[in-house]
Amino acid sequence: MVGRLADEVAVVTGAGSGIGRRAAERFAAEGALVVCADLRGADEVAGAINADGGRAVAVATDVTSIAATEGMAAAALDAFGRIDVLFANAGIPGIGSTAGTDPADWDRVISVNLTGVWLSMRAVIPTMVAQGSGSIVATASTAAIKGIRGIAPYAASKAGVIGLCRATAVEVGPSGVRVNAIAPGTTPTPLVTETFASMVGGGGRADDERTARALEREQQRYPMRRFGSLDEVVAVALFLASDESSWVTGATYTVDGGLGAA
Repeated sequence: MVGRLADEVAVVTGAGSGIGRRAAERFAAEGALVVCADLRGADEVAGAINADGGRAVAVATDVTSIAATEGMAAAALDAFGRIDVLFANAGIPGIGSTAGTDPADWDRVISVNLTGVWLSMRAVIPTMVAQGSGSIVATASTAAIKGIRGIAPYAASKAGVIGLCRATAVEVGPSGVRVNAIAPGTTPTPLVTETFASMVGGGGRADDERTARALEREQQRYPMRRFGSLDEVVAVALFLASDESSWVTGATYTVDGGLGAA
């Protein structure tokens, strides 16, 4: 298959839904052999890719587990023999203030959103270093760059992702491995919509009128006066995963309709 990731092996965490699912689909359409890693939904995504003529395998993966992330990397090697791309995208919301967040909730958000990225990187870096090539892309957030009220655990976890990417880029650059982050603004995945619903007392229901009003207000904060789409976010991840960004490492690309500049 001819494409921007032709015959490259791409591991995508959080592939069961949202940005991760769209990335798995788009990477496959660009010729990648895709490892769909998630706790839920990975089988469905891999099945759809294979049905469309691509090649994918599913791996049930808890990114907070050393054994699971190492198993994810081993599954990629067993299936395809190498690892060229890691899109470390798995994440969860983190609602709460600095003073008001329960410590257990804080630990859970950091564990998934930051430690999970670290463990995923840790699992694939030895293979990439041995190959002398590889591209790691991690999902951060505009919340890591611009102060946003009410999501302190999430903001802290995503800021940590940016710092981790920069440090790792310096470490592995001499081996030919690149590490970058994307920082999306609000993208209306089911998880994001449910988070807004919870924040405004909508009981987690995306169809609640209060949720709709909150989402509309949020869009008006963006200079472009709209949210981003999955395809718009994934296009930047694809650029960073591909050889088109061969001299880009240690960078954070904001994909946020100008929110960070406002």
